[in-house]
Formats: sequence, C-alpha cells, structure tokens
Amino acid sequence: MCTSIILHQRGGYFGRNLDLEYSFGEQIVITPRRFPLNFHRLSPLENHFAMIGMANVTDHYPLYAEAINEKGLYMAGLNFPGNAHYETDVPDNFYAVTPWELIPWILGTCENLVQAREKLFRFRPLAIPFSSFRPEPVTLPLAPLHWHLADRTGALVLETTQNGISIYDDPVGVLTNNPPFPFHQLNLCHYQGLSSQTVQNRLAPGLLLKKSSQGMGAIGLPGDSSSVSRYVKAAFHKLNSAVCGDEISQVTQFFHLLDAVSMIRGSVITEEGRSGITTYSCCISAEKGIYYYKTYENSRIRAARMDTENPDAKELIYFPLHPDQDIRFLN
Repeated sequence: MCTSIILHQRGGYFGRNLDLEYSFGEQIVITPRRFPLNFHRLSPLENHFAMIGMANVTDHYPLYAEAINEKGLYMAGLNFPGNAHYETDVPDNFYAVTPWELIPWILGTCENLVQAREKLFRFRPLAIPFSSFRPEPVTLPLAPLHWHLADRTGALVLETTQNGISIYDDPVGVLTNNPPFPFHQLNLCHYQGLSSQTVQNRLAPGLLLKKSSQGMGAIGLPGDSSSVSRYVKAAFHKLNSAVCGDEISQVTQFFHLLDAVSMIRGSVITEEGRSGITTYSCCISAEKGIYYYKTYENSRIRAARMDTENPDAKELIYFPLHPDQDIRFLN
C-alpha cells in the first residue's frame, strides 16, 4: 500500500508514502554515473545518469523503491498484487528487464518521459527474482508492482498485467495500488461535486440552511486507508493545493499532502496480524536534485543532495536513516 504524488511547480516535486508493516533495509542511496549496473538480459551500463532514492542494497546492487535521476526523471514502484504479471520467456526483439532492474535501467538511460515511453513500448517484464551471490545465496521474492513516472512535463503510469503492457498518461498526478489505473480515473468522476470552497445550498435555495462548519464542501470525501479511497483523497488535496513560494514552502506543503493519506499504526491490520504504517515519506525536488524524507518514528525532515557527491564515482553512496524521534526542547 503506497501513494505517489506529482506536483509540477518550480520544475517538479515528486514523492510518495511507502506503506508497509516492516522495514526492507531501506536507506538513501546515490548511484553515481560510473557505478556498473548489470542486468540479466541486457548489456551492462558502465556509464549512465546518476540517481538518488530510497533503496535496499543487497550484494552491492541498489534495489530502488523510488528514485530520480540527474535529468529530473522520477520513477517509483508501488504494490500491485493480484494484477502484476511478469513473463518467463521474453522474445529477443524486446527489452527483457526484471522488475527490480527497471528503475535503474530507465533512470540510467532516459532523460525525460518521451525517452522513457519509447523504451517502455519495447519492454517486457522478466520474471526472475533477485538472487545474491553470497556463499549462502539469498533469493528475494518478486514484488508485484506497477510504476509511476514523471518529469517536469507530465506523468505516466506503467502496468504489466495478463493483458500486456499498458502505458497511461496521468493527468491527475496520483497513483496508489489496486485496482488497475483506469478504474481510479473512472472512479474519480463520481466525486466531481467535492469542493474546497464554502458549501452552497443547492438542495433548496429558497430554504435558509445554516452552515455549521467550514469544509462542508468536501463532505463525501473518503477517509479510509484503502487504495481506492486514498487515490480520491490524495487527488482532492493535490488538485486543491495552494501553490507555495520558495523551495522549503513547497516541500513543506508536499509533506502535508502525503500526511493526508498516511497510515497510522493500528488503523490497518494485515491478514498476518501486522500493523501497517507509512514507514517513510519522501519529496524529491527535481530542479535541485534534493531528496527529502521523514520516517514514521522520526518526523523531522532530513535531506540529501545528489550534486554534493562525486557524480562520476564508481561506488554507491549511502545515507543511513535516523530512526529515533528528534525532539528539540525549548528550555
């Protein structure tokens, strides 16, 4: 369960909530231009665009949940169980890429959405899980995903199902989880009556009906944590978000948007009896190449810059998360 949001002010602010009931060993990871990226069926990338994002690193390979490259192209993988479909046999005339290779491949080779769309038309998802090369190999199960992509010009959604590869334009700039993306856009039509403005008496204009509260224009806005409801709620807040001024104001507003659809411990219990939470939230400034984040346990916003490190280095650069709450006392 996750929510990804796209804002296009000032070059673009892209980010997401990652909702999960456990940690996956995540940390901020910069992949510099000359770090070798290897693939099962494609030629290695010895030189590529640099990228920064949240990843698990296993056997020195960055398994990104989301990232942005130095050109301002963003890509995030979101949970898509029951619908995601990967292929065991991909014809030679297609790019055969595993789900965990997809983000490094696209961000490493594409400058923008136009280039990404062209590559994805010839892409097929290869059903090979990640396997480590340790003396005692560890195989990570394939995560069922669909993907959100964006640059300063727009956004796309990529889904790989039994019906094939689908690439959708995303005019709303929001993605959650199931059902498939066309449902969410159709479902949004049912909420055209919502408004951030003061409620108007359309029931009986001749009847004096007092307004008992501010915010009544959005009565009917879903409040639960299901993916369908989160999509509608995120879309409402994003599309009615007031445009802010400087970088810090934009980032602050972005995190408020993510907070509106975050998961609180105890509010969602999985079938295994675990409590789902928003393990982290992130906002990426495409113009400045800065990755901002906060975690469930530590609400202080921290940031890492891509351009302060050597972009031509050959080794991954790591920034561990700060898990403990950081409270500043005033006396």
